[in-house]
Amino acid sequence: MKKWKQNLAAVIILFALSQYSFSQKTNAINGTISDGKAPIEFVDVVLKPVTDTTKTAAYAVTDASGKFIIENINPADYVLKFRLIGFKTAIQKIKYSGSSIALGNIVLQEDANLLNTVVVKSEKKQIEKTAEGFVFNAVSNISQSGGTAIDMLKNIPTVAVDADDAISLRGKTPLILINGKNSAITNMNQIPASSIESIEIITSPTAKYDASAESGIINIKLKKNNSNGINGAAVLGSGFGAKGRINSSVLLNHKTDKWNVGLAYDNRFAGRTKRIKGERTNYFIDDEHFINQNRSDQRTEGLQNLKFNVDFSPNERNTFSFEALGNIENQDNDETLRTAIFKSSNEFYSSNKRHSLELERSKVAEFAFNYDRKFSDDRKSLNANITTSFNFDRENTDIDTDNYDENQIQIGDTFWQRTHNYEKENISNAILNYAFPISEKTIIETGYKGTFRFFNSDFQSADEINNEYVINPLASNIFDFNEQINAVYGLLNSYSGAKENPKWKYNLGLRAENVSNNGATQNNSDRFNNDYLKLFPSGSIQLNLKSDESLKFGYSKRINRPDLDDLNPFIDITDALNPHGGNPYLKPEIIHIVELNYNKEWNNSSLSGNAFYRNANNTIRQYAILQDNGVVLLQPQNIGNTVTYGLETIFSFKPISFYDANISVTAFEQNINADNLAQVQDIVSSAFSWYGKMINNFTPWKGGKLQVIGNYNSAVATPQGKRIPIYNVDMGFQQKLGKGNARLGLVVTDMFNTLESGYKNSTLLFRNNRISKSDTRALMLTFAYTFKSDFKEKLLENQFPTE
Repeated sequence: MKKWKQNLAAVIILFALSQYSFSQKTNAINGTISDGKAPIEFVDVVLKPVTDTTKTAAYAVTDASGKFIIENINPADYVLKFRLIGFKTAIQKIKYSGSSIALGNIVLQEDANLLNTVVVKSEKKQIEKTAEGFVFNAVSNISQSGGTAIDMLKNIPTVAVDADDAISLRGKTPLILINGKNSAITNMNQIPASSIESIEIITSPTAKYDASAESGIINIKLKKNNSNGINGAAVLGSGFGAKGRINSSVLLNHKTDKWNVGLAYDNRFAGRTKRIKGERTNYFIDDEHFINQNRSDQRTEGLQNLKFNVDFSPNERNTFSFEALGNIENQDNDETLRTAIFKSSNEFYSSNKRHSLELERSKVAEFAFNYDRKFSDDRKSLNANITTSFNFDRENTDIDTDNYDENQIQIGDTFWQRTHNYEKENISNAILNYAFPISEKTIIETGYKGTFRFFNSDFQSADEINNEYVINPLASNIFDFNEQINAVYGLLNSYSGAKENPKWKYNLGLRAENVSNNGATQNNSDRFNNDYLKLFPSGSIQLNLKSDESLKFGYSKRINRPDLDDLNPFIDITDALNPHGGNPYLKPEIIHIVELNYNKEWNNSSLSGNAFYRNANNTIRQYAILQDNGVVLLQPQNIGNTVTYGLETIFSFKPISFYDANISVTAFEQNINADNLAQVQDIVSSAFSWYGKMINNFTPWKGGKLQVIGNYNSAVATPQGKRIPIYNVDMGFQQKLGKGNARLGLVVTDMFNTLESGYKNSTLLFRNNRISKSDTRALMLTFAYTFKSDFKEKLLENQFPTE
């Protein structure tokens, strides 16, 4: 109750701050600049006294909405100039008496003479370097039209995605945010690629970000239109792999000076197949010695997203925003698993066929309230945000099992089972960020973030006995989990030298996180409580060797908290011989990270290199244990200490006008000390892994673009073996039609049908191999159309660049 009162007080303070900011009167000159259709960003606004136009009294630059504000000026007569390359300079005389002046909308005219000699391009770069990593613009990825966020992540530099959709950075799972916030959407296949504007990769997070970002942060930013007037677009796509698939998108938006209202809808329906082959040898079990398994899956899936947003800007200083997102997903999986078991003498022991029909329905709702406050000093800012998301997932499965003799003749009656797994989850965030200068070259950032998570999992298993389903209490359970994370941070940013090109940049921060969580099963056989406060320092120093060359050194302490899947003690027995489950007694990993980064840019190329060292205590890894009955149980364990060091590089180049490419490679060595486990002889003590990708972009003719992307992930070490290497090639082509407001696209994923996943484990007690192959090769044809030129192809940004 005390914590909720504190949170309520924080909300009241935020509201009071917003009212105070809103109510303040500002004596200033403000206005909006456009080309008559859309706002113009980066326009220089220069104020000069009439008495001496060689002097500059004040200066401002328009923001993304075309807005500007000039403050702290003395009453006098002035000349106001608006200038930007490609437009004629506009001049306006101002008589300023000390009272606020609203100039309204100022229209700039294109400079036809200049445009005839200079080609002005506004095409987004494929990769934009940031102080903490880079931003990958969805505009540059045309090879995943009709796909999901998973498909897009597969083609982003330094990000590795295996054939089972597991995402990793530098060999570890990153923290994934949506619009900068924790979300109940944890399955990236629930986000259509058409709704993504950009993906930010933060490899060097400061104290401002959650400490639970061992390998970094992936922030998925969803599209939001800011063009004036009424705008819209529609996309329709269809294709096939082993089964058909279809997708569509619609976006409508209306923006005025003070209001911006948008509505977007995306859907995706597809069918997929998968085949899995597994083999295991149990060395010290004579009866169940050799196990061969073959599994086939037939899956249909549907995904629908509905997004609504409204922004209100009562003046130049304040913006209030509300966003709502609804997500509905369904998956129907028809699975058949055949198992044959042989004795150590190769004699037949047993055989069975297990068939299951799994129906899953998932609903997610998210709501976000945001307040932004601008100041006359652009180094000062205030942002407050409250979000909440709900996830309801229901999974029902009917299972029938038949046993066979060595001649494949059925033995006995069919054994029928039913299971259900109902999950409810709520994640809420309360965020406050405030930045202010303490000197000309030093800024302090500080803030608070509260994360509140509630989770309930109800799993029930029932067996048919005498034509009635009887609940099996040994295989049924309810798991409740609650967690609160309250964090505060302070961050100092400073530089030395000229503001335009500082010689040195410094960053020093400290984050404090108090974690309180508890979990329990229905019968209280598994109950845990954790309550701890930890400090996470971070710091960096950057030397700008030249304006286009820099060197940066950084340190940070981070934490890897076990997620819900790791903690949930429920044992999944879909495959009775290879069950898996969570471990509620896991401890968090504590990690110390050191990085050295080098960046260099040339006229037509750029290079980014990052050497990193990571030392993790209480490392969490999946670990397989052979039971006395021949079953191998897979659970996460704190195996011990792991040291990882490696190099990450991104190289972009454009050797000729119609071709550019991006090459990225990540290579690392892992040294594992598994002192926490009794069977340390089973552990792989060291392993080298690497993965890379190459993105090739061609412009064969006007309005056409071809993209070919190749991926390779080497074998990755596991505690008891390794995952097999994976590799694939994707291709996308798009052609502008008519005046450019329509697009026709063709996509071929996994062109050579090479993408598969699997692992090979070898221990003193058993050896097992597993290969999984889905119908990853598919063809998609899409047609996209935008109406109203103000729209600027916003919905199509993941399918063609804005020009």
